[in-house]
Amino acid sequence: MTKKSKIDHYTDKEALDFHIKGKSGKIEVNSSKSLVTKRDLSLAYSPGVAAPVKEIAKNPDAAYDYTSKGNLVAVISNGSAILGLGNLGALASKPVMEGKAVLFKRFADIDSIDIEIENSDPNEIINTVKNIGNTFGGINLEDIKAPDCFIIEEKLKKILDIPVFHDDQHGTAIITTAALINALDIQKKKIENIKVVVNGAGASAMACVDLFKSLGVKKQNIIMCDTKGVIYKKREGLNNFKLKHAAETKHRKLSEAMIDADVFLGLSAKDTVSPKMIKSMSKKPIIFVCANPDPEITPEEILKVRTDAIIATGRSDYPNQVNNLIGFPYIFRGALDVRAKEINEDMKMAAAKSIAMLARDDVPDEVVSAYGGERPKYGKNYIIPSTFDPRLLSVIPSAVARAAIKSGVARKKISDFDVYKDELINRLDPSMSLMQGINAKIRKNPKKVIFAEGEDENMLKAAIEFNKARLGKPILIGSEERIKEQLKKIGLDENFKIQIVNSKDKSRREKYKKYLYKKLQRDGLLERDVDRLIRNDRVAWGSSMIACKDADAMVTGNIRHYAASVEKLKKFVDPREGETIFGMTIIVSKGKTILVADTNVQDFPSAERLVNTSISCVRVARLFGFEPKVAFLSHSTFGKPVSRNTKHVRDAIELLRSKKVNFDFDGEMQPDVALNPIYQEVYPFSKIVGKANILIMPALHSAAISTKLMKTFGGAKLIGPLLIGLGLPIEVAPLRSSTSDILNLASVAAYSSDVIDY
Repeated sequence: MTKKSKIDHYTDKEALDFHIKGKSGKIEVNSSKSLVTKRDLSLAYSPGVAAPVKEIAKNPDAAYDYTSKGNLVAVISNGSAILGLGNLGALASKPVMEGKAVLFKRFADIDSIDIEIENSDPNEIINTVKNIGNTFGGINLEDIKAPDCFIIEEKLKKILDIPVFHDDQHGTAIITTAALINALDIQKKKIENIKVVVNGAGASAMACVDLFKSLGVKKQNIIMCDTKGVIYKKREGLNNFKLKHAAETKHRKLSEAMIDADVFLGLSAKDTVSPKMIKSMSKKPIIFVCANPDPEITPEEILKVRTDAIIATGRSDYPNQVNNLIGFPYIFRGALDVRAKEINEDMKMAAAKSIAMLARDDVPDEVVSAYGGERPKYGKNYIIPSTFDPRLLSVIPSAVARAAIKSGVARKKISDFDVYKDELINRLDPSMSLMQGINAKIRKNPKKVIFAEGEDENMLKAAIEFNKARLGKPILIGSEERIKEQLKKIGLDENFKIQIVNSKDKSRREKYKKYLYKKLQRDGLLERDVDRLIRNDRVAWGSSMIACKDADAMVTGNIRHYAASVEKLKKFVDPREGETIFGMTIIVSKGKTILVADTNVQDFPSAERLVNTSISCVRVARLFGFEPKVAFLSHSTFGKPVSRNTKHVRDAIELLRSKKVNFDFDGEMQPDVALNPIYQEVYPFSKIVGKANILIMPALHSAAISTKLMKTFGGAKLIGPLLIGLGLPIEVAPLRSSTSDILNLASVAAYSSDVIDY
């Protein structure tokens, strides 16, 4: 094993335990279709499978429609250059290739199969891949030594009509080129004038040089070095690949080439660059030292002699990490989505430029979290986006797909790239489709939404994002001075333009006091009591503001327990006529959306309350576009086993039947019976079994426990809880909600305010 760098925080045993725990390895195959009935199996295999077989025989491109080909990538290696470990053989490379497959799935929702070829002959590898190539939508070559990797990729690109991509070459080149674009911008250097020195002559170094030239670096301004020194025209023993990059120069050593260089790119080995070499470079140098695990020279050593340098490394414990993970999943995503025949230079450059431009935008909270709570800004220490930036999935594939179409290598066109970007986001976060529908509607008629705890960091960030996303106009309740302090803390100008309101506004204060006194005077409150409320209580101020038509909706909470926020709201806001107030959580998992109630308000509901809850849930489901199918849940199914603890559930069902409502419902039933279609054969008399999308829980504790278990261990996405039954469009954020959670609640509140008879 190689020596561990200081960024490793695990032992070999931990790594081995990780790979052996549960199912061995890191990948498994799951069916994308339901296979629970005999009919399902007949459709999936014999005889149903004959139909797509015939279609593909007639038209090979139909394989993209009827099989997984269009979303399937082969990760192929012979183990001749495994990470920093060298030639350890094909089988030893399997953990790495499985890891690559996991990254494809995690970051771009691409299915991937690893294939390890036990052969060192490039022609044998080419033949193997050629013979299996039609199975896949793309080929990712990995950890194959140079120059074999060049030969293999070059020939396969000519033979196959699907993308063949050697990530060790092109992935590094694309990310490095993106970094160079931004470094030149920050250092105010013109690309046609810069002098570039590259130390290392492997696959990635050569690919970087090729892309640098495509970007505009002049060939005569690039010097490449290997372990023997400068690669120059008349040097003996050069292979064709190195000869292509040989320079017309008198320099013979790396130290000579480095004098007055504007850019240094290291893809070589530790300690190959000295401080003296760095000092000899031009003003404002750009230094990419990307050897792993240890760079050619450490950033600390560079900064001792050059404080004007921009530095990038291959490591995550320094700023500006050149990480292929920013590239390959998203490049393949874009290529697959247009069924590209190859990944060409135009597509690579489009990827590099889109990555560069992304680093110049304000970063989202997911990136702040990845940076330990600090918000990075475009500059010397932030020229490459974070691998955790969720926008990578929508930005890079779109650029790659557009370039593929424009350059003529796409079999499939994309008519609307805005829709395509939304679809990309939905691949990894299915709840976004619901929220995007809501957001699309409120953008057409933007609302004024109050963010009641304006000084809370997450509430403030959500308000800013609400404004940036053009969802409406945020209004903060709070001290202007403290909000300005928070703006500075999160990296924004303290004079950032956003509306702040508070009780110092005398005209508003009098207006809201009159409204609230009229509402509460028969509840034993004197005018001075109401005045005190308006001065000191954000919820009183915010709800009055909505009632007086000075705002449309509000989100509150986040700094107090949910129940406390609800109790406070109930003092100032009446329930909707004929409804009770309860919490409803939306769960999105595996392509299915369900509404669960009551998750937050009433401990032990009566039968009447369960009925009212179900009717309100149906109303909300229809607002969101769902055809409601209501299941009343219990630990028993249709009375078996009998339990006095669920009598109120059975009573609720009978009560609802007497009301002759216009929606389907049934119960009592266990959650698997309500949700799993397999039980339709067991209970054919029920319209709800296996089809439910509204779950009415028997008690608050069962609702709260089940939804939080789903979120924590089931990998489900939760929206809410939404506060249903309140007479004004107000949502409550649970204690310490994330910025994204608050933003979703603000959108729902805005959407609710625009619905007739809210």
